[in-house]
Amino acid sequence: MGKFKHKAGRPRLFRRVRKQRVKYITVLPSLITILNGLFGFTAIALASKGAQVGVERFPYFAVAGYMILLAMFADMLDGRLARMSQSTSSFGGQLDSLCDLISFGVAPAFLMLQLTEAKLVAAGILSGGFLHRFIWLAALAYISCAAIRLARFNVENDENEAAHMSFAGLPSPAAAGVIISLVIFQQEQMPSVTLLVYALPFIALGVGILMVSRIRYPHVLNFYLKGKQPFSYLIGVLLLLGLMACMRHETALVLIFSVYAGGSFLKWLYCIVAHRKGQLAEEENGLAADATDTPAMEK
Repeated sequence: MGKFKHKAGRPRLFRRVRKQRVKYITVLPSLITILNGLFGFTAIALASKGAQVGVERFPYFAVAGYMILLAMFADMLDGRLARMSQSTSSFGGQLDSLCDLISFGVAPAFLMLQLTEAKLVAAGILSGGFLHRFIWLAALAYISCAAIRLARFNVENDENEAAHMSFAGLPSPAAAGVIISLVIFQQEQMPSVTLLVYALPFIALGVGILMVSRIRYPHVLNFYLKGKQPFSYLIGVLLLLGLMACMRHETALVLIFSVYAGGSFLKWLYCIVAHRKGQLAEEENGLAADATDTPAMEK
């Protein structure tokens, strides 16, 4: 009898969870998503080779940055194809986040780490010091923030396209874009300047914090380019594209990603300051009103 009760009570402690097997997947979006991760892995492999001259006279650090840019295009394309074919699924979302962690989490952090360490060694600064530990801390913090950002997005994501007008926190591709655009700019425009390289760990730490923040960042395609707009809006977009075309592509990349990452942050900071000024003005007006009302009340 006791043996029967023991067996009957076991399912409460060892309860099996029914899991749904994945039977069908959408092939083309999944292949493009995997291509995103492969580009990220290629960027890591190229960054590990250091500042050697690689394809078409570009150093490997710059080529690694371009691989992450290709991963961004693959990331934009797979989601668009899945929504156009109405084949979005939980499997596709999880696969996309795993590949994004490689391409926009690990790859930019490793690229920043390798480039900064190479410059420190070239400058004769030995490893193991405070700067070396801080670079590692910045890289690890960036990867951790990217993982948290992607996991939070999976939990809070709404598959409805109309709901994707903005993001809570800086998207991981944009955060990676800030880092790799600066790397490409430094490698192709100012390879002998090390000040920008030394700023990369601080920038990586900053964009990592922005990824896990709740600052709203607009969805560029849905917010700016989708739907009906005035004719003057089209002229403004054409002028902006023409201005970008007149610049060197390294400078244009830095401006695009830096303005996107810093614009919403500055707007949020301005709202915080303006709100506090408004509160202080209201408190001062209230004190002034109390001061004028007090003599009248005493009379």
